[in-house]
Amino acid sequence: MPPLPLLPVLLLLCPRLLRADPLACLPYSTYLMVFAPPFVSPAADPAVISPQDPTLLIGSSLVATCTVSPDFHLKAEDLYWTLNGRRLPAASYTALGPTTLSVALARLNGSKQQSGDNLVCHSRDGGILAGSCLYVGLPPEKPVNITCWSKNMKDLTCKWAPGTEGETFLHTNYTLKYKLRWYGRDNTCQEYHTAGPYSCHIPKDLALFTPYEIWVEASNRLGVAVSDVVMLDILDVVTTDPPPDVHVSRVGDLEDQLSVRWSSPPALKDFLFQAKYQIQYRVEDSSEWKVVDDVGNQTSCRLAGLRPGTVYFVQVRCNPFGIYGSKKAGIWSDWSNPTAASTPRSERAAGGCDPKGGEQNTTLRRELKQFFGWVKKHAYGCSNLGIKLYDQWRVWLQKSHKARNQVVN
Repeated sequence: MPPLPLLPVLLLLCPRLLRADPLACLPYSTYLMVFAPPFVSPAADPAVISPQDPTLLIGSSLVATCTVSPDFHLKAEDLYWTLNGRRLPAASYTALGPTTLSVALARLNGSKQQSGDNLVCHSRDGGILAGSCLYVGLPPEKPVNITCWSKNMKDLTCKWAPGTEGETFLHTNYTLKYKLRWYGRDNTCQEYHTAGPYSCHIPKDLALFTPYEIWVEASNRLGVAVSDVVMLDILDVVTTDPPPDVHVSRVGDLEDQLSVRWSSPPALKDFLFQAKYQIQYRVEDSSEWKVVDDVGNQTSCRLAGLRPGTVYFVQVRCNPFGIYGSKKAGIWSDWSNPTAASTPRSERAAGGCDPKGGEQNTTLRRELKQFFGWVKKHAYGCSNLGIKLYDQWRVWLQKSHKARNQVVN
C-alpha cells in the first residue's frame, strides 16, 4: 500500500490546521513536519527558541533567542523572526553569537487568540527552524453574580459572570462546585454551557430541605480566582416553563377588550405550590410592553381599555411560590411565546359626528362620558369589579352609536 500524502494525514490528526485562522499557534513539531524544507529531518531539531511557550502579563517585555544547530550550517545573519505571520523588524534583532539571534518584544498586548501567538524563527529562504507560543494576558477575576434555579426540584442550573473585566486573553476554565452546607463533600458540576457560556447544569442527586453552598473557580495560566459562596435551598429557587396553551380572543363585539386564557405549567402539578402570573402586551407596531401585575393565581384575564381595530401581542409568565411551605418567592419563568389577536373595529362611520342637540343632550353625553371613564378605570386589568355592568354599558353604547349613524345616513 503506498504511503498516504503527509499533509492530508496531518489535517486529520491535527484539526487546528483546518482553521481559516492563520494565527493559530501550533506545536513546533507540527510546523516542522508540514512546512520545513525537504533537507530538514522531522527527527532533528534545527534550532531551539528560548524561552519556550512563555506566559506573560499584558505590558511585559520579552527577549527570545533562536539558536541553530551546528549541523545545519546556518549563521545568525541567515535568520529572521515572525510574530503571527508578520515579519519583525531587523532593528529588534541582536546577534548573540555565530548561530544565535535574539529578538526584543516590548509592551506586549493580549494574545490575539486564546491558543497563543506564534513566534517563529526562520531561515533566510523562509524555512521554519523553530517556533514558540506566546501566551499574553491577565489572571482571571473573581466570578460574580451567581444565580441558580430548578425546574423539577431534582436538578439545578447556575450561571455567573466572569468578573468586571471578563476578558483575560487566555483560555480560562470555570468550574462550578457545590456541597451540602454542614456535612457535604465538594462536588463538581459536569454539564457546562447549558444555559449560556457561563453556566452549568446539575441534573440529579440533590437533597431537599437542606441548604447548599455553591461557588465558581476560575483558572488560567496566570492564576486562580474563587467567587463568593452562595447559599440556597432548592425549594427557594424553583421556576417553571412558561405557561402553555395561551389563547387570546375577542370579547364579543366589545371593541376595547380581549380575553386571555392559559394553562398552569405541568412540571409542578404533583407538588404543593401556589402560582402567580403576569401578563404583558403591546400593539403590533410598538416595542413597548405594558405589564399587568394583578393577575394572581387565576388562569384567565380580561384586558380592557384597548384600541379598536388593533392587533395586540400577549405573553404570560408564572412564578411558583409556597412549595412545601417555603416562605420565599420562586423565580419568574420566561415569557410564553407571543400570541396575537385583534380587537373589533369601531362601527362608527368614519368622519361622522353626533347630531347636534340641546343643552340637556350635551349634559347627558358629558355625564355618560364621565361614567364610562369611571367604569373603564375600575375594570382595567383583571379586576372583576363592575365587569358585567361594564359589558352591558359598552354593548348599549355601541348599539346607540350605530342607531344614530343609521338615522343620520
